[in-house]
Amino acid sequence: MASAPLVRIENLAKVYRSGDKDLVIFRDLALQVAEGEQIAIIGESGAGKSTLLHLIGGLDTPTAGAIYYKNKNIIGLPEHELSDFRNCEIGYVWQQHFLLPEFSAAENVSMPLRIRGESGVKASVEAQASLEEVGLGNRAHHRAGELSGGEQQRIAIARALAASPSLLLADEPTGNLDEGTGQMIFNLLGEIRKRRNLTTVLVTHNLQFARRCDRVLKLEGGALQTL
Repeated sequence: MASAPLVRIENLAKVYRSGDKDLVIFRDLALQVAEGEQIAIIGESGAGKSTLLHLIGGLDTPTAGAIYYKNKNIIGLPEHELSDFRNCEIGYVWQQHFLLPEFSAAENVSMPLRIRGESGVKASVEAQASLEEVGLGNRAHHRAGELSGGEQQRIAIARALAASPSLLLADEPTGNLDEGTGQMIFNLLGEIRKRRNLTTVLVTHNLQFARRCDRVLKLEGGALQTL
């Protein structure tokens, strides 16, 4: 018997009110993501790709529908439970690295662990291990401004991985990088995914990168189509 998907979306809708009209991002959206699968979502700007990631990660609330994570519907969870879900289960990598400039790389990476309530010593050890995994163990004490763009994004990946999430959400993680650095970052994400069997949902405009994933889905006209 096939195992249940890690993520299952049913009848998802997101509608914004714009003046006296409804702006429909999507309606009746359905998606299943298997454990360990890496999928890419492509589409035109404004199609709702980032909105979908925010919904999957519990950062936004849909107008209707359900998002099941390990067979538990996260929609409507009390805020403290939703916060725990985000901190324990989800890793986020954005186009912008969003590193805190006044903190070192290690301090940035340990932040989700400190929020979880881990001791400073344990958070530091786990942050260092995460930095080693992305090849930046020797940059632990450098601040964001002392790092290149590619290094900053690798630190952001280390931060996303430090709390050992079971789902990684990446929104245009190579969008601000040159082609060579973007290739390196995508390769790194692929290596980490295989090593950890990490379920990954990736939004990208780079079709070359997208086609290296297990599945490519295009969000267009409020619907997901398999390419």
